[in-house]
Amino acid sequence: MPRGRYSLHDPHDHTPLGEEHFNCAPGPSGWRYVSQLTNPSGEPTGSVDLAIDELGRPIRLELHAANWQVRGAALDGVTWVRTDPTGTHATEGNVRAHAFTGTSPAFLVAISRLLRLTPDSPETRVRLVAFTDPVLAPLTVDQSWALVNSEAHATDNGPLIVDEYQVSALDTGEQHTVHIAGDVVLAAPGIELEELDTPPNVL
Repeated sequence: MPRGRYSLHDPHDHTPLGEEHFNCAPGPSGWRYVSQLTNPSGEPTGSVDLAIDELGRPIRLELHAANWQVRGAALDGVTWVRTDPTGTHATEGNVRAHAFTGTSPAFLVAISRLLRLTPDSPETRVRLVAFTDPVLAPLTVDQSWALVNSEAHATDNGPLIVDEYQVSALDTGEQHTVHIAGDVVLAAPGIELEELDTPPNVL
């Protein structure tokens, strides 16, 4: 069960946003990722709990940020309930989308598992519901993913396969690169892996 720490920053001006302390592991139904978020001062700001099935579909999502809460799952596309800080108002949402996304590296791993691309695969379009900071507002986005390179790197525990994805935002044309090894994101815009106590799991 890898445990580690990501540093998060603004992908445009590199302003530090805080850290995400995580652990993740394969389970009987797929894969689960749990993390605690802190601001640059080390104060807690939220949490992520994501479970996907063996096909990469989100079977449970729970997000907390700024006292807002989201619970979601794959149901008729994706369905979620968003609760305000007072707990008195809850709004439901449903979109014909493939999965969820957000600032957590967990979503990048989950999407890569959902798409299961190979270097020979064409660019694949995916519709996602993003929960944006700081109030977890839902936003439907369309992306295109392509696996452009897959390399084996020698380690003390045997070869580690690092996959390089090119991700394009279809509304703006903006492109960026994501590097994933197993169930750990090595680097992505706004995300740096700072600590990892055990090797990534191979999903």
